[in-house]
Amino acid sequence: MPGAADGAPADYSPSAEPAGKYDAELDRLFGVGGPLAPAVGTFKPRTSQTEMAKAIASAIDGQQVLMAEAGTGTGKTFAYLVPALLWGGKTIVSTGTKNLQDQLFLRDIPTIRQALKAPVSVALLKGRSNYVCHFHLERTLHNGRLTSRDDVGHLREISRFIKMSNSGDKAELAKVPENASVWNLVTSTRDTCMGAECQYYQDCFVMKARREAQQADVVVVNHHLFFADVALKDTGVAELLPSANTVIFDEAHQLPDTATLFFGQSVSTSQVLELCRDVLAEGLAHARGGPDWAKVVTVVEKAARDLRLTFPEGGTRLSLPQVPPTSSFFPALDKLKEELDGLIDVLEEQAERAETLEACRVRAVELKAAFDAWKADPKGKVVEGDQAVLWVEAFNSSLQLHKTPLSIAPIFQNQREGTPRSWIFTSATLAVKNDFKHFSDQMGLTGEPARTWPSPFNYGEQGVLYVPTGLPEPNSMGYTDAVVDCALPVIEAAGGRTFFLCTTIRAVNRVAERLRTEFAERGLDFPLFVQGERGRTELLDSFRNAGNAVLVGSQSFWEGVDVRGDALSLVIIDKLPFAPPDDPVLAARIEVMEKQGMNGFMHHQLPEAIITLKQGAGRLIRDVDDRGVLMICDPRLISKPYGRRIWQSLPPFKRTRVQEEVIAFFKPPSE
Repeated sequence: MPGAADGAPADYSPSAEPAGKYDAELDRLFGVGGPLAPAVGTFKPRTSQTEMAKAIASAIDGQQVLMAEAGTGTGKTFAYLVPALLWGGKTIVSTGTKNLQDQLFLRDIPTIRQALKAPVSVALLKGRSNYVCHFHLERTLHNGRLTSRDDVGHLREISRFIKMSNSGDKAELAKVPENASVWNLVTSTRDTCMGAECQYYQDCFVMKARREAQQADVVVVNHHLFFADVALKDTGVAELLPSANTVIFDEAHQLPDTATLFFGQSVSTSQVLELCRDVLAEGLAHARGGPDWAKVVTVVEKAARDLRLTFPEGGTRLSLPQVPPTSSFFPALDKLKEELDGLIDVLEEQAERAETLEACRVRAVELKAAFDAWKADPKGKVVEGDQAVLWVEAFNSSLQLHKTPLSIAPIFQNQREGTPRSWIFTSATLAVKNDFKHFSDQMGLTGEPARTWPSPFNYGEQGVLYVPTGLPEPNSMGYTDAVVDCALPVIEAAGGRTFFLCTTIRAVNRVAERLRTEFAERGLDFPLFVQGERGRTELLDSFRNAGNAVLVGSQSFWEGVDVRGDALSLVIIDKLPFAPPDDPVLAARIEVMEKQGMNGFMHHQLPEAIITLKQGAGRLIRDVDDRGVLMICDPRLISKPYGRRIWQSLPPFKRTRVQEEVIAFFKPPSE
C-alpha cells in the first residue's frame, strides 16, 4: 500500500496525483512495446516501477527532495536511472557499496543508455585508496621492504598492471586480492599524497578519475566517498556538487551511519606508526647525514604502542567517562603528544631538504592537532557545545580516538542549502510500517515528500514466516545452541540452501562449530561456508554454485546480497538485531533523547532494529519464482508488546509457529 510521511495523508496514492509532464513518455519506455524489454531479456512491465519512475521524474523536474521506498523486486535501479539519464542534467548517483557501484557503472547504466540511445557520458569515481599510486609503487619497488613471497608476486602483478590499465582501479586486477597487504604500500592516502608537487602528477590515476568525473553527465560514487568529501574536501565530489542538478542515494538507509562516521573526527595510533615508517624512509633517502632517524622515530613508535596497550586486546569500546581517571591511558596520551612535538621539531629543521620530508612535517602537525582536540569534561557523556560524544575503540594493533556527532541532521541540512537541485533517497528499507519519521529525522528531511511502492511478489504464496516455540530468552546461557537445535530439522528439510544470519561474530563461530559437528554426525552432505574464512564475493559464488550449501554470516550478509532461485530457500535469523546497549554513541544518543522526554528504545533502537531486520528478511525472496521460509528464532517477536510492530513491518508472509508446517512447505507437491 503506498504510504506517506510527515503529515501527508495516509491514503496518499500515485493514482491520486495529476499526471506529470513525463508520465506518458515513461509509460511508453516501461511498457510492453518499449525499448527496455528487448534490452533486458528478463524485463517485464511493473506498475510500481513505472509509478516510482514518474515520482522521481517529477522530483527531478521540480528540483525537490523525495524519499522513495521500493519493495524488493520493484526494479528501483531502472526506476531512478531512466529519468536521471533522460532529464537529470548533471547527476551524481551514490551507492551503499563499491560492488553496487561497479554493477551500476559496468552493467546497469550501459544497458539503459544503449536501450534509450541516451547521449550521456558516465564516469566512475572511487576513493583514492582504490587507485594505484605511481609514486608509492615506485618507492615500494626500490625500498624492497616486502616480507612475504605473496607480496613480491603481487607487487610484480601491480607493476605490470599499471602499464596496461587506463584507470589504475585495483578492482580490475583480480589476480591480487582486494585485502592483500601490499595495496597499502602502493596507494596513497590524503596524508601521503604529494599533490601537484608529485613528479607523476600528470599520470595520476586519482586526478584522471576526477577530471573524467568533472566532464561526465553521470558520476557514480559511493556513500563513503560522498561524505568523506563533504567532511574532508578530499575526494573530488566537492568540485562536482556545485554543478550537479540531481543527487540520487541508492541504499539510502545506510546514510545516517556513513554520514555520522565522516562528520565525526577520528585519529589512531596506526596513523602515527605509518607516519614514523614514512619519516624513516624519507629521512634515510634525503637527509642521511642529518639526525639518527631510527632513534627519532623509535621513541614516537613506542609512545603510540604504549597508548594502544592501555586497553586490553580488540573489541573495547568506551566513552570518555567510562575510562577510569586512574587509567594509564591519560598519561600515555600526554606522552604521545610530547613525543610528536619532538618529531615535529626535527622535521622542521630537515623539511627544506625534500618535499617528501615537508609532507611528513605537515602530517605530523595535523596528527598532533587531532590528538590535542581529543579532550573534554570526563563527567558528561556528551560534549555539550557541539553535541558530540568522545570515545575510544581498541583493535588488535591500534587504538582509535573518536569524536562523533549525536545528530547529522543539522550538518546535512546545511549541505543541501544553496544551489537548488533534486535529492532522491531510495532503498527497500527506509520506513517502519510505512512511517519514514525515523529516517527523515536522522537526515534532517522532516516535512519532505516520502513514498513507498509495494513489492510485486506474492509473499503470502511464496514464503512463510516461522517463529519457533520453546526457545529461551536471547540473553540466556546456551541460547545459540538452542537455536541450532531448533534449526537443524528445518535445514535438513530445506536440503541445505540456507543463510544462517547472526547478530554477533561470536554467534557465527558457535553456529559454524555446531553445524560442522552435526552435519558430520547426521551424514548431511551440505557444504558449510562461514564468514571470515574467505572473502564475501568468493563465499557467495561458492554458495550459489553448490546449490545445497549453508552459509553462516553476520552483518555483511544481512544486506546487498542477491541469491536468486533454488540455491537459497531458508533464511534463519538468530536474534532481533538490536544494537549493543553498551555502544558509547548509542548510549549518549539515548541519554539526550530521554532528557528531551522521548523513549530511547521506542524512538531509536526499535526503528533501527526493524530496518536491519527488513534487510535480512529481504535476502529470501529475490524473484517472482522464489519460494522460501524466513525463520526468526527470537521469542521477543511474540512475547513483547513491540513484537507486533516488528512483524507488521516485514513482508506479508504466511505465518506459523508449527515446525511440521514448515517441513511440509519444503516437500514436493507429489509427496
